[in-house]
Amino acid sequence: MDDFAGLKLERRGHTAVVTLHNPPAHTWTEDSLQALTRLVKQLDAERNIYSLVITGDGEKFFSAGADLKLFADGDKGRAATMARRFGEAFETLAAFRGVSIAAINGYAMGGGLECALACDLRVAEEHAQMALPEATVGLLPCAGGTQWLAWNVGESWAKRLVLLGERVDAATAQRIGLVDEVVPRGGALQRALAMAAQVEKQSPTSVTACKRLINGARHQPPQQVLVAEREAFVALFDSQDQREGVNAFLNKRQPEWRNA
Repeated sequence: MDDFAGLKLERRGHTAVVTLHNPPAHTWTEDSLQALTRLVKQLDAERNIYSLVITGDGEKFFSAGADLKLFADGDKGRAATMARRFGEAFETLAAFRGVSIAAINGYAMGGGLECALACDLRVAEEHAQMALPEATVGLLPCAGGTQWLAWNVGESWAKRLVLLGERVDAATAQRIGLVDEVVPRGGALQRALAMAAQVEKQSPTSVTACKRLINGARHQPPQQVLVAEREAFVALFDSQDQREGVNAFLNKRQPEWRNA
């Protein structure tokens, strides 16, 4: 049996569903962050897992981020440890080879929103609220928030959320590009699973290569990525999935992917 502190893992076909479970607000702990790192690495090694959906338990919280009690005494050593654990966990999540989808079922604050930002796609329920309020308490987002937020919503909105401490509702989050879709209360997980089902129609080897190229545009000039794109196209011809995909299309049948 899988044992990951503060997390529940369920496999549904080719999709792994990870549920944040640390009531009442699903705050992150050192143990749960380390557990997320281990879990994503484990799922990365499971070739039949193509998608990862992450959500919060219950109807109110996706995750409220870190428990501020950890930082009340100003211990820099504890701060350094937690910052490192946050970085390891969410950077590992961002590097997941398949498609990751955050099903935001309620409040996603601080490290909770950073977790969602580390995913490829985000679906929010209509009552969800999102913010990076760290500067309000003399801190800052240290788990990718300043980078991934700006990449998704642009520098101006990132500054409004981080520097002004603004909170956005689901409708605003969709308008500015923070989330991809808004669904009724209770519908985020179902919609995320439907998106994961779409992923299953794609070649998993192609998805991995495409995701790497899309993300590569964040820190490499187009001239480099365009060359890598052509090289990745040719490299796919070493895969079973390439041959299966083309032949399935020509024979008018559904492909049977092997992620190989």
